[in-house]
Amino acid sequence: MNLIKFLKKNYIKLLLLLPIIIIYIYVIAIENIPTVVTLFEGENFKINTLWGVNIHQAENKNDAILTSSILKDSAEFSEKGKTQLTVSLFNLFDVKEIEVNVVENISVIPVGGIAGIKLYTSGVLVVGMSEIEGKDSLKHKPYQNTGIEEGDIITAINDVEISNTEELVENVDKSNGKELKLKFIKDGETKECSILPVEAQDGKYKLGLWVRDSAAGIGTITLYEPTTNSFIALGHGITDIDTNELIQISTGELVTTKVISIIKGQNGEPGKIQGTIDRQQNIGTIYKNTNFGIYGTVKNKSNLQISSNKKMEVALRDEITTGKASILCSVDETEKIKEYEIEIKKIYKNNNFDNKSMLITVTDKELLEKTGGIIQGMSGSPIIQNGKFIGAVTHVLVNDSTSGYAVFGDILIKQLKNVQ
Repeated sequence: MNLIKFLKKNYIKLLLLLPIIIIYIYVIAIENIPTVVTLFEGENFKINTLWGVNIHQAENKNDAILTSSILKDSAEFSEKGKTQLTVSLFNLFDVKEIEVNVVENISVIPVGGIAGIKLYTSGVLVVGMSEIEGKDSLKHKPYQNTGIEEGDIITAINDVEISNTEELVENVDKSNGKELKLKFIKDGETKECSILPVEAQDGKYKLGLWVRDSAAGIGTITLYEPTTNSFIALGHGITDIDTNELIQISTGELVTTKVISIIKGQNGEPGKIQGTIDRQQNIGTIYKNTNFGIYGTVKNKSNLQISSNKKMEVALRDEITTGKASILCSVDETEKIKEYEIEIKKIYKNNNFDNKSMLITVTDKELLEKTGGIIQGMSGSPIIQNGKFIGAVTHVLVNDSTSGYAVFGDILIKQLKNVQ
């Protein structure tokens, strides 16, 4: 009864609000259509659309590829190259352009070996802020009102490039308290600000910023791609432990590692692989840290522990099925790569936005005995089904150490094509 009274009382308001809601839904739907799409040869172009949102060849509005969520045969792209598509609303207004990049579906060599990772940032990463007790015995916050926050990257002082922490400290200290012009990157955008260093109790000039210029850890190498001499590892990006932001790197190294111990995981407490990367041998150079893993070029192929006769095709996601599959990983002090059984529980075929493409569960008794399931350091372990590479492990479920997520192999290869 109260609901009926409410509807009657607010009928006009609701009527006026309805068009705004509809417009908002269409704006969001169009905004979510990507501007760049990478497909393998012969792969279908699939994007969910609303009624009236049409996608067609840029030069021909009458040749609709997608109309009101109905996929037509012409959506399959069989030839390599780039194609321009246009998104229109009721074939009246062009609202967006899409570039479709069709690439060859290449064969890869799954790896599964543990490696050390060293990343070096483009500038220095701000990981914290603190007050400075000055020579005047007062508390100062030089960074206040500058716009600098945790997660930002300082790249220059007075137009002099900064590549590491030592250079930042040196340039600030020799300012003698004079105002400095800082250049920094926030959310991918370069900004500038002025900041006044404070003379601290120890006689050195400081900004009150805690910074870092490198990061290190271990993870699993997913695959080697022979035609480009490239590697992919981890299946997820490396984020800063303090800011939780993806680290923007200038370069990095992939090195061999020595496994020290395996800490078995349990529900509520993920396990981990412990290793050292000191005095280890170089495998390759890292050139990109992405949300789907790290990408680089192999320098010393002999350190990869691979065999060219293990090359296999990358499966399209439509070929992946729930049920049995296997992963390659190295989870003991011998560092020997072995194949272990898993089960694919769910497949999220329309997911192109993150690295949670499949829900998987470890079923192999030997692996469960060694690790308790998926542990830190196993991220990047390649997954194989029916003789094809289908993806890589990315996450463990905290409340169920036997289960986790994996990313599609086609996403990793498309990222490889986009970041080269």
